[in-house]
Amino acid sequence: MQRAADYIEMKSPAKPEYVGIIRLTLSGIASKMGYSYDDIEDLKIAVSEACTNAVQHAYKADKTGEVSVRFGVFSDRLEIVVADQGDSFDIQDKQKGLGPYSPEHTVDQLSEGGLGLYLMETLMDEVNVQIDSGVTVSMTKFLNRERVDDGTTVQNYETN
Repeated sequence: MQRAADYIEMKSPAKPEYVGIIRLTLSGIASKMGYSYDDIEDLKIAVSEACTNAVQHAYKADKTGEVSVRFGVFSDRLEIVVADQGDSFDIQDKQKGLGPYSPEHTVDQLSEGGLGLYLMETLMDEVNVQIDSGVTVSMTKFLNRERVDDGTTVQNYETN
């Protein structure tokens, strides 16, 4: 029987100096769950990108706001939701403006502003962006699992 998830929620001002606090909290949660050092670094980069996007783009210079972060701690995964209530954007238009990217492209070939979403999708197992009254980015990283190219998840057994 799988236990229910634990949820940890944070709200911070949409200011760059608070992104580090979110990263520290995430690092502590992921470490307690048993993620590897490399996975924790991947998680921190992906969450930093989502938070930084909210800080830089959600609120106009004359409007203050906050970033909400929710961590869903499950036995086999960590689900992270980063949300703001700022100005939305059309994701299809944004992606068209970024141009196509694929594993064959190098980071140098990405358009300005395309690196954040690219990193999130590369470093996390699942990423979903919802645009409504603000932007919500949901990301999932499985514990002790790895993705394969056909999109399925396979168990990665570690020996201790």
